[in-house]
Amino acid sequence: MKSKYGLPDDFAETAAARIMTGRRPAGDTLRILTEDDWESWRRNGYLHLRDVVPAKLLEPVIDLAWEFQEMSPDDPESWYARPPARIGMEELNFSGMVEVYNHQALWDVRQHPKIHRIFADLWGTEKLWVTIDRLNLNLPVRPGNDFRGFIHWDIDTGRDPLPVNLQGVLSLSDSTVETGGFQCVPEIYRNFSQWVRTQPPDRNTWMPDVAGCEVLQIETRPGDMLIWNSLLPHGIRPNRSNRPRLAMYITMFPAQEENEELRQWRISSWRDRIAPEGMAFPGDPRKWEQTRYRRAELNGLGEKLLGLQSWE
Repeated sequence: MKSKYGLPDDFAETAAARIMTGRRPAGDTLRILTEDDWESWRRNGYLHLRDVVPAKLLEPVIDLAWEFQEMSPDDPESWYARPPARIGMEELNFSGMVEVYNHQALWDVRQHPKIHRIFADLWGTEKLWVTIDRLNLNLPVRPGNDFRGFIHWDIDTGRDPLPVNLQGVLSLSDSTVETGGFQCVPEIYRNFSQWVRTQPPDRNTWMPDVAGCEVLQIETRPGDMLIWNSLLPHGIRPNRSNRPRLAMYITMFPAQEENEELRQWRISSWRDRIAPEGMAFPGDPRKWEQTRYRRAELNGLGEKLLGLQSWE
């Protein structure tokens, strides 16, 4: 049974309301975030958390990104030699998506306890599932690789009630103003109900008009995480430096253990190394995950984050 927020009923007035309002029950104890973190989260709709993941877990992911893309970090010509997979969502083309989802290096990051504790603080429950998502190797722009960047939402902001979700990205390399990376518009997030009343009835509910708004560009270091409320307008900005920027998408959401169809899909995605379905996920036509890489080994936390074992 789902609540009006699209989450299980028992989360309707706790986890979902916690995300939408920023309010916590009296006596609520944060596991890892500070009260200052929470206040910043409530006001701005995002968190910049430093040194979340150690270098020993980052390095295999970085190596995987270069190997999977058949590129050398020291050979700029190799960066553009292989045409990128075409993505059904046109705006994502040339954005640097790496179509690998279930490699051991990715699961080692996903089951890192500190990440789980952060999302447990945000949702107010440790009973979470982790998204099965991919990497980003964002190349410097040049003719033929002319990604322009864009600001968007990954939820339909025209729905009532508004969908509830969190998103996150882990930096694998330095992200500066020049190299591109995360950009967002906290001004719209903070004043959404007032802002939306100034917009035309036929506004694009997936891509806001940000004219006149401050677009914030956030710089990060390897191991830093950015986590944001899906109501925060955000996007990737172009890489105008001379070196690539690397990142890993990762977030968590309340486990939906009663949804057996979803649970079984998640298990098969891990077991058989298959990509999610949908226009945004073209997958790897070479099928390297199935032919080159073994099934990832999960620890106890990883099994629960996947859905292989119950949180009960």
